[in-house]
Amino acid sequence: MLRHYFISNDLDELEKVENELEQQGFTEPQIHVLSENDADVENHHLHEVAAVLKQDVVHSTELGAIVGAIGACTFLLLTYLLNWHLSAAGWVPFVFLAIIILGFCTWEGGFIGIQEPNVNFKRFQEMLHNGKHILFVDVEPRQELALASVMKIHPNVSVSGFGESTPNWVIRAQDNFKRFMKVMP
Repeated sequence: MLRHYFISNDLDELEKVENELEQQGFTEPQIHVLSENDADVENHHLHEVAAVLKQDVVHSTELGAIVGAIGACTFLLLTYLLNWHLSAAGWVPFVFLAIIILGFCTWEGGFIGIQEPNVNFKRFQEMLHNGKHILFVDVEPRQELALASVMKIHPNVSVSGFGESTPNWVIRAQDNFKRFMKVMP
């Protein structure tokens, strides 16, 4: 899958685009609008980006976990090389401390990330501050022509590039969950 980014300053136009994409077989988890004006996005019944995904929480948490894993492994290696594990307590306190190092670094990474814009959306920050709205669509290869045909009739929505999309299995899981919730009482 590939993510296509589009820019517009007209939410009415984006609402039309979104409806036309859904008629072409795109699902709700594939289409999102990023804006600083969440109230207007909601009033136009557009699929907004979740607040937590506007920030860099996920990416920074992953980086924190990597740093924590390196720190925990380094601490355990140091414990082994300095023979601290030969004490009466054995490995237990050192393994426990390594787990604490991993957990703290992961938490701290997420904490730092909540203060930063999502790494995938940083390039749009100036446009967002100027009142523009970003439509992004996660497209499967078989849907490329449908996207192109819809976007061709909306010249006021300009192309802004491509990026890495949400994994296909995540989008399918969201679709299946919505279907399940509709079927269940």
